[in-house]
Amino acid sequence: MATQPAIAIIPARYGSTRFPGKPLANKTGKPLIQHVFEAVQSASAITRIIIATDDPRIERAVKAFGGQAVMTRSNHANGTSRIAEVVANLPEQNDQLVVNIQGDEPQVDSQVIDQLVRALAEDKTSPMATVASPFGDDEDSKDPNIVKVVVDQQNHALYFSRSAIPYDRDRTNIKPLKHLGVYAYRRDFLLKYVALPPTPLEQAEQLEQLRALENGFPITVIQTQTPHHGIDTPQQYEAFVKNFIDSDRT
Repeated sequence: MATQPAIAIIPARYGSTRFPGKPLANKTGKPLIQHVFEAVQSASAITRIIIATDDPRIERAVKAFGGQAVMTRSNHANGTSRIAEVVANLPEQNDQLVVNIQGDEPQVDSQVIDQLVRALAEDKTSPMATVASPFGDDEDSKDPNIVKVVVDQQNHALYFSRSAIPYDRDRTNIKPLKHLGVYAYRRDFLLKYVALPPTPLEQAEQLEQLRALENGFPITVIQTQTPHHGIDTPQQYEAFVKNFIDSDRT
């Protein structure tokens, strides 16, 4: 476990374009946001969990299952900006590590969270860290909805893209890496990062993590073999519900 304190902040908004009300979907008997909370709660490196939301319905649901919710502005451009608002209002502790886990990741592996926190605590050259994994057999590396990452030999990100990278010109069968949207930041860097203006590559790819690379900040990347699927659509939620019910019966 990391020696530095780590808190997890889970951004959760009600108005998803593809799946409105997603955090409160409850066909399993629990709202989706509670599944995410409980998965994060299993991580030994996390000392506190806060759910950052802009909707009182989500706030009420979180309080009902015993979690902590903090209301934020509704006009955040992304989840990173939302968690930064929460962090800025917490007691100042610049060496603190902040983990950002999306509110639609009910199957996030607690061991991966622990590995991520440990990696950032140990890599003093990086102000932030994230996670990558191999592609599953049912996933297409050419799909622009699945973000790819390439890393150097020190496990720092070289680039993130919606395109299929790297291009395997001579068919060496190099395996692409899928980027998973789980991040850890040093508190002081997170507040500095969200104050930076958007960058050209960030805007072209619509990938906010490129802002760090374009400004010369390294990103540590840990790799996991653990399957990791977020929920973006009602169909993906139905698949999650089915798996949950089936596992509950065994």
